[in-house]
Amino acid sequence: MLTPAALVAAAADAGLSTIALTDHDTTAGTAAAEAALRPGMTLVPGAEISCEVRVSADRVISLHVLAYLFDPAEPEFAAARALLRDDRETRARRMVDMLAADGHPVSWERIGELAGGTVGRPHIAAALLEAGVLSHFDEAFTPSWIGGRGSRYWVGKSQPDVAEALRLIHQAGGVSVFAHPFAAARGPVVGPEVIERMARLGLAGVEVDHPDHPPAARARLRALAADLGLLATGSSDFHGTREGPGRGIGANGTAPDVLAALVDRATGDTPRTR
Repeated sequence: MLTPAALVAAAADAGLSTIALTDHDTTAGTAAAEAALRPGMTLVPGAEISCEVRVSADRVISLHVLAYLFDPAEPEFAAARALLRDDRETRARRMVDMLAADGHPVSWERIGELAGGTVGRPHIAAALLEAGVLSHFDEAFTPSWIGGRGSRYWVGKSQPDVAEALRLIHQAGGVSVFAHPFAAARGPVVGPEVIERMARLGLAGVEVDHPDHPPAARARLRALAADLGLLATGSSDFHGTREGPGRGIGANGTAPDVLAALVDRATGDTPRTR
């Protein structure tokens, strides 16, 4: 895992001029990332918000919505993010306790060091990899480990409905983008009808170009975005540890005209430029 300053340095060394920082449910790294910008670089601040959608009477699917350029001080959204962070820590601690009880050499202290802030499943995965328990990072996100609902060390979480998440983002002047919507390798995914519903609720874009989207999924999403008038963004989803194909920093970028349209829609915050 990289600190915000180290992430900016890595982006600069890779030749990037614009980056977005969207940690889970927090903007705590924005100031450090901004301070680390090199001349000519731009930072787009945001957060990745955990939420869920009910697709049937007995089935709920977890989602992530990227919130770009919102006002971090808007009180209702700030309170909601604080609740999500508190729940995320409680849940992560329970996962670590379960792993430790089964004899796996992971500790909360080390995971906290790796996270440097809000702890999530990627930090637990990094600790397992570091301890030699896993052979590669993505192995953590399988049913034998912490891959999702029903996995051996999975702990459920409390999160808002996607309609509420979209409302909060927009109330804070942010721009909402559905993160990795067709990433079936991560767990259950929604169908186009859910994206259509989200668009009616104010969703601004969908993440089309993502390392977990195969070519067919990208084509379907790009066509759906065009039909619904949504921005088609990209992302490396770079965490500093998942450097497999398509995951390197700067991979799967967002087109300049799409970025300009996203910035133009925001009323809560502005990009930071050095």
